[in-house]
Formats: sequence, C-alpha cells, structure tokens
Amino acid sequence: MIFVLEDDESIRELLTYSLTKRGYEARGFAAPGAFYSALAEDTPELVILDIMLPEEDGLSVLARLRSNQKTAELPIVMLTAKASEFDKVTALDGGADDYITKPFGVMELLSRVNALLRRSRPRIAEEGSFTAGELTVSTSRHEVLVSGEAVTLTLKEFDLLVFLFSHRGSVLNRDIILRDVWGYEFDGENRTVDVHIRTLRQKLGAAGDVIETVRGVGYKISD
Repeated sequence: MIFVLEDDESIRELLTYSLTKRGYEARGFAAPGAFYSALAEDTPELVILDIMLPEEDGLSVLARLRSNQKTAELPIVMLTAKASEFDKVTALDGGADDYITKPFGVMELLSRVNALLRRSRPRIAEEGSFTAGELTVSTSRHEVLVSGEAVTLTLKEFDLLVFLFSHRGSVLNRDIILRDVWGYEFDGENRTVDVHIRTLRQKLGAAGDVIETVRGVGYKISD
C-alpha cells in the first residue's frame, strides 16, 4: 500500500491511478488529518508527500513520521512545487528519501518509487518455493499461484506470506511479524498485521484458509 498526501485533486487522482495500474495499492488524502487517521489503521510501504498542504505543511508531517518508531524507517518521497536547493536540502536533511519537483513525469516518479521500494524491502527468505494445497509461492520468481492462476500481491503482502511459510509449523505473534517484516516493535495498538492478513486472505480466495489464526496468540501456516 502506498499513501499519497496531496491536496491537488487532479494530481492526487493521477498518482493513485498510475500506481494502481503499475500493480500497487494506493490511497489518496487531501489533508493530514485524514492521512493520520488512515495511518492509525494501517502502515503503508511508502508515502508520497506534498509540502504545501492545508492544516499542516509537509515538512511538519515528515518530522512527525520520522519521530514515530512505527514510521521512522518508512520510505518517503517529497513531491512539491518548491524547487530551490534550500527546500530540497531541508527536506532531505529532515529525513525524506527522495525529492521530486512539479511539474513531474509520471514514468520517472514510478521508476523512483520502484527503486526505493526495492532498496527498502527486507530480505526475509532465501530463494525457493513453498506449497500448501492449491497455493504455490516462488520467492525466486516473486510469484504466487492459486490453482495455477497468478495472484497479484503488494510487496509487503508477499513478504508477509513468505515469512509465514518460512516459519511453517510455528505460531507467530504480531510482535515477531512486525519486527521481522516491518522492522519495528509492536506497541499493542497497531493493526498493520491484522489488516494485511485480512487482505492477503481475500486475495488468495479459497487458498486463504492456509493462513490460520491462533486465537490470542497470532498466525501460522496450516499443516
């Protein structure tokens, strides 16, 4: 999932549409308030952030994200009309991973997003494959098949599925999953794991039953 915080409706819709066509899940927000509300429910893989926003400017949003343990390492791309060297240095020194000025090329932005996600992905499994019933997961080909049909997952959904398979037979609590797949500690309130498990099951269809909930403990791959 990629969050886009951009108050210009036409740009916001262009970005979410382009990201979706490229195979990502994307949600757009016009103001920081709605963005923070969504962030409390789910942690995205990457944020595209404008600087000039209503309610709160993008640099302040950036500072809040970097000061929060849950989002301190979250990839963030600044997308703004502020093109001076001072503005760029201020954002990068503040923790932004990339800085793109408007007007921008959609293809270049998508390329930078791809590169940033590749660098930030955790390496959680060796090359190989896993099977369970009609479900096959290939880490070397980055492919998921259900009854021979390809299933499109986000990068984080794929990493989560591989992580569960690589610990098959073990019950993994949210603390372990967040630490090893997302890279931060569980604080007792974040619903990132639950949201991703639910979406993953939906995408896997009938094969989603392979992910078993152990009540009061966590999740595991069914034997």
